[in-house]
Amino acid sequence: MSWLSAEQALEKLGTKPQTLYANVSRGRIRAKPDTSDPRRSLYHADDVARLAERHAGRRKTETVAAETIQWGDPVLPSAISTIVEGRLYYRGQDAQRWSDHATLEQTAALLWDTASVTLDDGNEHEHQGGSSRISEVFIQLAARAAIDLPALGRSPAALHAEAGRVMSTVAVALAPGHYPDTPVHARLALGWNKPEAADSIRRALVLTAEHELNVSAFAARVTASSGASLAAATLSGLSTLSGPRHGGAWQSAVRLAEQARSLGARESIRMTLSTEGVVRPFGHQLYPHGDMRARAIMASFEVPPLYVELASTGEELLGESVNIDFALAAMAAAFGLPAEAPLIIFALSRSAGWLAHAMEQVLTGRLIRPRARYTGPPVTP
Repeated sequence: MSWLSAEQALEKLGTKPQTLYANVSRGRIRAKPDTSDPRRSLYHADDVARLAERHAGRRKTETVAAETIQWGDPVLPSAISTIVEGRLYYRGQDAQRWSDHATLEQTAALLWDTASVTLDDGNEHEHQGGSSRISEVFIQLAARAAIDLPALGRSPAALHAEAGRVMSTVAVALAPGHYPDTPVHARLALGWNKPEAADSIRRALVLTAEHELNVSAFAARVTASSGASLAAATLSGLSTLSGPRHGGAWQSAVRLAEQARSLGARESIRMTLSTEGVVRPFGHQLYPHGDMRARAIMASFEVPPLYVELASTGEELLGESVNIDFALAAMAAAFGLPAEAPLIIFALSRSAGWLAHAMEQVLTGRLIRPRARYTGPPVTP
């Protein structure tokens, strides 16, 4: 039987003396007095080795988990969408090809794995003209979240029906006006008095509807995993989308264009890179060869010359092509859409994806509850 000194045991375990003593008191490591020095103890080598191996495995798991949650490998199984070799797929359908013909309603049906989705339209008196549409959708979703039934324990058919009502709430808030039997992309175009923009808006809605396990989809899944209502899950997604590093990233493209009008494209990009350390409208970690969504959207309209110059100059200076945020800003500029049009398009379309993730998570019956890796002051056992 082999025994180790305290120093040897601590070296193998990689822990503090208090932890070693705690493991002895809990019976995990056998100990005996050192015959050469009764004030010291010896520790069973096999027990120490077994515990050291367990700790190493735990540390490896923690490292993998930390890396996974920051642009790492998938952390949740999902059948909704994936990105393979720079192509986005919705339930096996190439999203770019799907966007050639599909509406947002058809895309929601595909993502939800149901036959069809019909979005209710509102009437011309429902929207309060003094408030922004984004503010309005927060208010309406919060009202629903307060009274809707929990999602847990309900059938897929019941969840699909509820999802349609929740997405209709979003559509009425973001695309107000009474346009019977009109798809939501046309409702937006008519409401903005830009009917010529309808097809580009349609394509943008389809291509921004879902994007795998992005931060807002993850937030929606976490909320849904608690059993909360689909409206609450959608509200969580919307809240996350409002951040400048997610749904608000298009504003970086607008600021870049505003600077370029006075400074020129090259100097605007150089200044942004120097002051912010990143030019957000360019590049995407999941699309190393360029964001196919941006290319598809920008191919549907005549890109303003300033944005053309920014795109080519940015690619020259940064080695990255434009992303979806740039494309939405360019589309708004091309058609003279309202200032918050990119965020309205993003929020309306992505609600389809959030609801798909919420329903998928609810039907697993599992709670999302990761552990934290404690980095605070030492804890005394």
